[in-house]
Amino acid sequence: MTKIKVNAGNCGAMVFITARKEKGRKIAISLETGCEMIMNMRKDISLLDMRSLFTNHISNPVYRSAAEHLKHAACPVPCAILKAAEVELGLCLPEDVTIQFRREHSNSETGPD
Repeated sequence: MTKIKVNAGNCGAMVFITARKEKGRKIAISLETGCEMIMNMRKDISLLDMRSLFTNHISNPVYRSAAEHLKHAACPVPCAILKAAEVELGLCLPEDVTIQFRREHSNSETGPD
């Protein structure tokens, strides 16, 4: 079983994703969160087929569900769902993914953060 905790950002949503390998290269996805939009995705993606992990954004069932239920296109949760499924199937290592913002400093404060 693979578990991921996602802090979705400014919206304040915390999302707990569980991916569990099932028979026939299927992955059961469980979502726990206070975000109603993400919870609405559950019915669409509760069971994924391994092949769906290798489709483009337009064909991917997770991103199709996100397009239907999420108002914010930059939500990191759909990506995290797919990463959890990949790790659960042994298709990638469980490495953390980060987005870090770099703020520009005034001319007197130069150099990388």
